[in-house]
Amino acid sequence: MKKVLSIALALIMVLGIVACGGGNKPAEINPDQTDFLIVGGMSVLSSGNDSNPVLVELAEKAGVEIEWDLMSDSLGEKVGVLIGGNQLPDAFIAVGFSQNDINEYGSDGTFIDLTPYITPEIMPNLCAIFEKHPNIKSGITQADGKIYGLPSGELMGTAAIGATDDLSIYAVPEFSMINKTWLDELGLPVPTNLTELHDALVAFRDNDMATRNGNGAGSTIPMSTGFDQWCWGQEIFYAGFGFTNFTSDICFDLLAKPDGTVEFVSATDAYRDAVTYFHDWYAEGLMDLEMFSQSTSQLIAKVSQGRVGVTTWWEIKEIAGDYTDDFVFMPPLYGPKGTKYENTRNLTIRSGPGVTSGNFNITSACGNPELLLKYFDQWYDPEVVMQLQYGPIGIYYTEKDANGVWQTITDDAAKAQFGKSAGELKAQYEVYGPRLILAEYYNKVFYMEDRATQRLHDIEEIWMPYVEAPVYYPNDVTFTDEELEIISRYKADFVSQVAEYEGTWLKNGGPTDAEWDAYLKMLKDNCGMDRLLAVYQDAYTRYLGR
Repeated sequence: MKKVLSIALALIMVLGIVACGGGNKPAEINPDQTDFLIVGGMSVLSSGNDSNPVLVELAEKAGVEIEWDLMSDSLGEKVGVLIGGNQLPDAFIAVGFSQNDINEYGSDGTFIDLTPYITPEIMPNLCAIFEKHPNIKSGITQADGKIYGLPSGELMGTAAIGATDDLSIYAVPEFSMINKTWLDELGLPVPTNLTELHDALVAFRDNDMATRNGNGAGSTIPMSTGFDQWCWGQEIFYAGFGFTNFTSDICFDLLAKPDGTVEFVSATDAYRDAVTYFHDWYAEGLMDLEMFSQSTSQLIAKVSQGRVGVTTWWEIKEIAGDYTDDFVFMPPLYGPKGTKYENTRNLTIRSGPGVTSGNFNITSACGNPELLLKYFDQWYDPEVVMQLQYGPIGIYYTEKDANGVWQTITDDAAKAQFGKSAGELKAQYEVYGPRLILAEYYNKVFYMEDRATQRLHDIEEIWMPYVEAPVYYPNDVTFTDEELEIISRYKADFVSQVAEYEGTWLKNGGPTDAEWDAYLKMLKDNCGMDRLLAVYQDAYTRYLGR
């Protein structure tokens, strides 16, 4: 949707349709305004906001009437036409405006600055959150010091299971897992370093272990993953060289160090050594030859057919199917024996999806922002946000348990009462828009899903003991207009070139000295590496200084 929106807005700019003449004039303040038009997005499965009992009650409490103009398709085109033609509603909701959009529409007056209204008198719930979590406020404050949209984010983290440090559920994108049944049959231990893993893969290949599961001769795939894929790539094994990287997105190729500086992993000697090392595995047939082209469904099919010895995924059951009990997780592995990386195993921690401010933005057409924000402040009450995320009390939530935590309806009860599963019920009542689900809400206000709870335990118990310095480049830093221009100019080429060279080196062999020097020169001269790094460094420095 964001791409469609950007294209639509770009076309409007090119055609000269924008009629705001250098900025939208703010509406006259009208304290008597109680009716508001809000345009935005909704789930295709939603029954709509007009009939949602939670929203109806909130509107009555605030003394407002909301006309919801929502859609699940063609939202980008409609928003582009409204902004370009200066036919603004009072607010936009669940559009997903990008950082670039927010900067542009804030500076030209399309979106109003909300900071004068974010006060304990007008927005007590949100102010309390900002006081407890100042990073949320800093994450939505633009470089000009203003806030053009209310925060949204699902901050599911390890604090929900009692951990001291609250690490996002996305902190470790993937886990590596190995077929322990095959290891046991071969008399091999669960590997602790890359050399032992290499030997295990060779044994899987040479003994054609997939035939034990009824597969044909030669069907064994020692290790199968995607290439630089979130949740199912090969990058987790780079931990033996002191890093993990995900070059499909530049922020995952950035390493923030404890001293406050950042660097691109793909320009380091350790990265060069890693791709050179793993080429040998690829050449030996230990890594799936289809790793560069296969889809997730193809990977899951191979693992669930009992053909794969090692893979990566969020959890074992979802990818291994009937062979779930054969697999165990591996910790981050030490580097290869006999190398300078022999005692290295470190996993770079990633931030979660972060907090965004592009899901609720009040426009210059609104005459009474104060009243509208009083209404939306109710969305930041914990019991309200759980109902907006999942469903109303009395429908999706049934009663509180002995600990005062809300219980959800069971599938059987949902089908008996409403003719739908609990998941379908959630889809019907879920409301898109500004909401914050904080880690402390889980297990105190409502329970986290079992799978999510298990994943947080896996992060805390399997991976965190091997993370020397949990420093990451946050996803919710903000950029100036000039910085966004540099990112727009260079980022796509940088990401594309790094991925292309990484794939080439894994398949054909690591770079010679001359090739490596030429690669670095190309990144600097053609892909703006130094300028990009300066932008990300400056943004990170500002983030730390807030």
